[in-house]
Amino acid sequence: MPKTSKVVQREQSHEHVTESVADLLAHEEPLDYKSSSLNVGAAAGKKIPQIEVPENDGRPAWNSKLQYILAQVGFSVGLGNVWRFPYLCQKNGGGAYLVPYFILLLIIGIPLFFLELAVGQKIRRGSIGVWNYVCPHLGGIGMSSLMVCGFVGLYYNVIIGWSIFYFFQSFQYPLPWSDCPIRKNGTIAIVEPECDKSSATTYFWYRQTLNTTSTIAESGGLNIKMTLSLLVAWIIVCLAVIKGIASSGKVMYFSSLFPYVVLFCFLVRGLMLKGSVDGIAHMFTPKLEKMLEPQIWREAATQVFFALGLGFGGVIAFSSYNKMDNNCHFDAVLVSFINFFTSILATLVVFAVLGFKANIMNEKCVAENGEKILGYLNANVLSHDLIPPHVNFSHLTPSDYADVYSIIKTVKEDGFAKLGLEPCVLEDELNKAVQGTGLAFIAFTEAMTHFPASPFWSVMFFFMLINLGLGSMIGTMTGITTPVLDAYKVQKELLTVGCCIVAFLCGLLFVQRSGNYFVTMFDDYSAGLPLTVVVILENVSVAWIYGTKRFMQDLEDMLGFRPSIIYFYLWKYVSPLCLIVLISATVIEMAISPPGYNAWVQDLAQERFQSYPPWALAMCFALIIVAMLPLPIVFIARHFNLMSDGSNKLSVSYRKTMMKDISNLEEQDEARFILGAKPGDTPLSGVARKPYVTPAGNKSVDPNSLSPNVCYALEMLLDINAVEVSSHTVGRARHRYSPLVHGVSATQAVK
Repeated sequence: MPKTSKVVQREQSHEHVTESVADLLAHEEPLDYKSSSLNVGAAAGKKIPQIEVPENDGRPAWNSKLQYILAQVGFSVGLGNVWRFPYLCQKNGGGAYLVPYFILLLIIGIPLFFLELAVGQKIRRGSIGVWNYVCPHLGGIGMSSLMVCGFVGLYYNVIIGWSIFYFFQSFQYPLPWSDCPIRKNGTIAIVEPECDKSSATTYFWYRQTLNTTSTIAESGGLNIKMTLSLLVAWIIVCLAVIKGIASSGKVMYFSSLFPYVVLFCFLVRGLMLKGSVDGIAHMFTPKLEKMLEPQIWREAATQVFFALGLGFGGVIAFSSYNKMDNNCHFDAVLVSFINFFTSILATLVVFAVLGFKANIMNEKCVAENGEKILGYLNANVLSHDLIPPHVNFSHLTPSDYADVYSIIKTVKEDGFAKLGLEPCVLEDELNKAVQGTGLAFIAFTEAMTHFPASPFWSVMFFFMLINLGLGSMIGTMTGITTPVLDAYKVQKELLTVGCCIVAFLCGLLFVQRSGNYFVTMFDDYSAGLPLTVVVILENVSVAWIYGTKRFMQDLEDMLGFRPSIIYFYLWKYVSPLCLIVLISATVIEMAISPPGYNAWVQDLAQERFQSYPPWALAMCFALIIVAMLPLPIVFIARHFNLMSDGSNKLSVSYRKTMMKDISNLEEQDEARFILGAKPGDTPLSGVARKPYVTPAGNKSVDPNSLSPNVCYALEMLLDINAVEVSSHTVGRARHRYSPLVHGVSATQAVK
């Protein structure tokens, strides 16, 4: 320390020292940190003087607001909007499902999405840094988010790899999955038996694409085609994110907008198909009694939760590159509603196409059963008198077949089952619930084989899936790389390439012949429960530990207006309660549902449910434990001071701004800034760590009188063995400087 400093001078003169914070900080070494008022030392409900972070603080920024919005939309709108939301609508009462979904979007989705956007934008760091600042003891939240992002990214990119394979297979006419392959047995050509028992699209998916085994225990070795597709997928992702938001932001212009072009084209084309209106009508016919079932609310809450990408860290990472005064409330509402309407649009497209497919299948059923009836008539098994005169078997319509079927069933009541006739009801075809890969790679591909110019539509569809997946993967990778880049001085390009290489090698688990079953396992266990726990801890740490009133004040300072009071009650009470109910329902569902998977049995040419073997069951629970393990580890380590609180790295720009403001103070301004307008005010009581002597030398401060929320700034002012500090000065300085020097000890400040 320079010998001219006040601290040294007063040490040599043996005078009692009442040191100012400006003096203590004037000689501080440059640190690396981002400014934040989100600390637990500020007085709740009071407007805290803050140091503004300069816009040129060296952190990358979005080129435009549109680029940022497209990035958030691309991350939140993913494959789940196309193949999960329509399935849930079909399963849970059609239009009736939209009511609980919309209600839960308002009371859970938008508030929690707004919360993540706000903390990311205010603190300007990734998920690990954000939760270290809000509540260091719960700093494991960010690490758990990173773990979940890693697990999800591993298997999510495999789905993109499958879409890439189908994309290149679509450049053929006819499409390779339009007909069953013919196998020659000597001079006789027969249809592949496995395909004949199922369907051409099902056979192509399970046998020619995945070449799947019959059990998860049977590895079957690597599937070379899927391995190459996965490699291409990771190369695309790496190129998209290698420059951070500088590259991913440009990719988002295309990957976020192109799916909407395809969806609108499919909707227009679908509405021109026969039977599409039947599918849409079936979709929006509400079964209101379903709304009384708890299951529909649980599944709606889960879908809201995952649709917005809450807890992954991608939302926080993207918003951390925003300007400090960006209106993140508007962003939260806008992106949430874009996500909702995208789900509705995708559902219209899916049910228009499925309505067309259902009509095709129903007509096929009518034709096959009509031939059976005609055979029974010719063999005198059935009497011609049973057939109404208006029925023409050469042009048998579904309504005519329904009349004939009803008559035969009534007359031949005892022997009807032996005839083997099917009812061929369109409603039954529409009620066949298909979700996930079954919808995209089986049901939709089968419908497109009946489209005119089917290769064109197939190319468009799978290119859309690639872009939907890419947008989500960019957000997932950003949720992984941003916290690491914030914490360590790592070259961005090197980190990105390294992550992609490691992820590809780990992803080889999913491109075995049994890899599809591991995708199901990771989808069921690696994200659901851990992410729900992460989000409720995010909510609790802000609303209950940091304080909702204080957070609302921070938002007012940042946005220039105070958000609606409804957010106070949603963050404080409603959202935590809903999330607790969701966690309880998830745990109960996992407990009562036997853990297992749907395996493709080659001999039967159909799926059969199988329970996980013991080692796979252990792997399922290991995924949950590993994802949530950082939460207790960080809490225990910081409770016993075994780990730094993660907040001792201040940015150079932050320090420079703080020093500039403090160094410009005059002597009288220092006293007023630190002591307040009335120097005679009663000082705040209490000093942490140990008793300190006042300038009078006879009054020590009780260390037990402090509030548990006293900030780390006290440590900076009080851990000075050589300096006696006035309790009056300390009490005032604590209030003024707690948002500025969170986590910096006094020993560091004066060395």
